Formats: sequence, C-alpha cells, structure tokens
Amino acid sequence: MTEEELLKLYEKIDAGVKVAIAEAYEKHCRLGQSISIWRDGKIVSITAAEIPPLSNNDTI
Repeated sequence: MTEEELLKLYEKIDAGVKVAIAEAYEKHCRLGQSISIWRDGKIVSITAAEIPPLSNNDTI
C-alpha cells in the first residue's frame, strides 16, 4: 500500500469513528444515560443532561 492510500484509509477510519461517537452521544442523550469521558487527565462520568450537543464543526 502506498503512503497516499494509507492516508486515505486513515481519513476514512477517522471519519467513521467520529460518526460512531456522535451516534453514541445522541443515543445516550435520548435514553437519559450517562457517559464517561476523559477530562483534565481523569475519567469522569457526566449525565445525559450534561452531554454537550455536537455540531458539525466539533472535534471529538
């Protein structure tokens, strides 16, 4: 595989992961479930009400 092909593959994987995370956020909000995230070097749980809405420009 060439370096260019690998770069395209990495970009597709990255995009897929971001979609999956956004879908998980939405599902947890809809079901009222908390999530655990990494914040300031620690794992913290936040409630569904505290999950910030994601816009198309957000970096996950």
